[in-house]
Amino acid sequence: MWMRQAAVALAIVALSGASPVSIKHALHEKRDRPSTDWVKGARVEADSVLPMRIGLSQNNLEKGYDYLMEVSHPESPSYGQYWSADEVHDAFSPSQDAVDSVRGWLVAAGIHPSRIVHSDNKGWLAFDAYAHEAEKLMMTEFHEHTHSRTGGMRVGCDEYHVPEHIQDHVDYITPGVKLTAVVKKNKKVKRTSHLAHSMPDRHVLRLHEDPSIPAKAMSLPEDLRGCGFNMTPVCIKALYHIPDATKALRGNSLGLYEQGDYFAKSDIDLFYKAYAPWVPQGTYPIPNLIDGANFSVPAYSSLNAGESDIDIDMVSSLIYPQSVTLYQVDDQLYEPEEVATTNLFNTFLDALDGSYCSYSAYGETGDDPKIDPTFPDLRPGGYKGKLQCGVYKPTNVISASYGQAEADLPMGYTKRQCNEFMKLGLQGHSILFASGDYGVASAAGDGGSESGCLGPDGLVFNPQYPSNCPYVTSVGGTMIYGDQTVEDAESVMHVNLGGTASNFSTSGGFSNYFPQPEYQKWAVERYFKTADLTYPYYSEFGVDVNTTKGRYNRIGRAYPDVSANGAQYRAYMGGELYHWYGASLASPLFASVLNMINEERFEMGKRPIGFVNPVLYHFPEILNDITNGTNAGCGTYGFSAIPGWDPASGLGTPNYPKMKELFLRLP
Repeated sequence: MWMRQAAVALAIVALSGASPVSIKHALHEKRDRPSTDWVKGARVEADSVLPMRIGLSQNNLEKGYDYLMEVSHPESPSYGQYWSADEVHDAFSPSQDAVDSVRGWLVAAGIHPSRIVHSDNKGWLAFDAYAHEAEKLMMTEFHEHTHSRTGGMRVGCDEYHVPEHIQDHVDYITPGVKLTAVVKKNKKVKRTSHLAHSMPDRHVLRLHEDPSIPAKAMSLPEDLRGCGFNMTPVCIKALYHIPDATKALRGNSLGLYEQGDYFAKSDIDLFYKAYAPWVPQGTYPIPNLIDGANFSVPAYSSLNAGESDIDIDMVSSLIYPQSVTLYQVDDQLYEPEEVATTNLFNTFLDALDGSYCSYSAYGETGDDPKIDPTFPDLRPGGYKGKLQCGVYKPTNVISASYGQAEADLPMGYTKRQCNEFMKLGLQGHSILFASGDYGVASAAGDGGSESGCLGPDGLVFNPQYPSNCPYVTSVGGTMIYGDQTVEDAESVMHVNLGGTASNFSTSGGFSNYFPQPEYQKWAVERYFKTADLTYPYYSEFGVDVNTTKGRYNRIGRAYPDVSANGAQYRAYMGGELYHWYGASLASPLFASVLNMINEERFEMGKRPIGFVNPVLYHFPEILNDITNGTNAGCGTYGFSAIPGWDPASGLGTPNYPKMKELFLRLP
């Protein structure tokens, strides 16, 4: 019925449409190669109705870095003078000139103004058109495309054109090279991907008999003697001189992002009882559940894989009585599947910023149906509501222990998300991510390689997302050895956990997507001058990893920025006690330190510390420099930790007293 009514409406307005004006067109998008999943079929019938959407390019994105430095660099007179959400929205939304120019093109081409809808967030123009109208408008042909495995159908073209004078205003048009879904997913369609896995960056071992306590530890308090083989909250506090938390300003909750994993209340309570008795039993996160997400599961559930447990254990034991906010994403049908797909963070960012749901940047508008969940989820038990947009206010500090190979996500997809992290930084939020756990490689299968490395011979290093984004703080993992104590210097986390984790080492390296930001260039240049590197390298973006002779991109965004302990952490899963390893322990640990410092700043009437990288690179002496260890991978020892910043340990680990002193001095 809707299609017939739309057709009648279009027929009426088409009679009064203006004659198109002769203008010069330019190729705007072209498919590089045929899709391996979608088979091109018959041309769309001329009188079919297509829902057209023109994504208008975000304005001023090229100024985003400078804007962020104005409020984040310690030498800026505007340090800490963060923007409101409305100011961020207004600064980056498409200009009125862009809107008027694109609308003018449509009207001149015969699309009546009454057919054109401008979205509330100013990010796109939408209208319905006959296929023959859209083909003439974009100088192309639309075809049906059928999915080779699921039978689903979408509509798209191989290339299309737009007038030269509006090209800079248009991000992309759908349907176009990006196929538009015309059927919903159903319960028979398993959502899988030929790309890499999105995995929590952690690993676990069952406990064995404790080794002997080293002689030099016998002079320490009893609860600090075994920290080399049993890391606990008491050990962490001693290692980084973190005081017991006492302040709990309302609203200063620490945010945790979780995906594909749920916490178990009984496991959390067991941890408190054994290792953090100062946290009352029954202390659980504030639920900010996104798109039908569940809060928790029984300890015996297969959906309790431990990642959420250890994140909550870590932060609650360090910051209580401050609260924890849980950003759990997607319903119980999508969420467990997501560890086998490539989507990360889109529905989370939707929930924090309503405009993110539909604005365009880098060839991506809103959620990507090829990557992200589609809501409402019509499968039995699925979330039947609409995609949640702008429903939660982001906390001052957010930690996420998830990531994946940079190469397994479209560049535009990652750039759009990265700019959203920039916008959160402009508003005073600190966003931290675990760097990863496979050294200069990635998990087996990432990047299309069983080795987790790039290139036909598996020799090219495989950088990680979102640590490659210059607007987040990437946190690597460190450790102390079994014969050491909390008074000894740490080393890079590097252990043999067996199987595919036989080379379990904190990740670090250089992005193939993002250039080095100015705030870290001096540190990276010093590293290259000091380190005895013999690996061949390349200095380009968009490198062909199948032909390059280099192993890493010398001009790419360098990570991690900092590090923290990520080994031998005791925690419960399913009622059993395990040792946990990974940078996913380090990210919530470092986030806890920042959250506690925010408490101190708030008591002085100051604002949150926001995006911390410029301050940390400007004052690296407030961190504990790590100078021992490597992050091996891809048939190499990877990068070594040396004095100063390095791609194995970043600038170093927290020194709470020094960090607190500096951040309390800043405006």
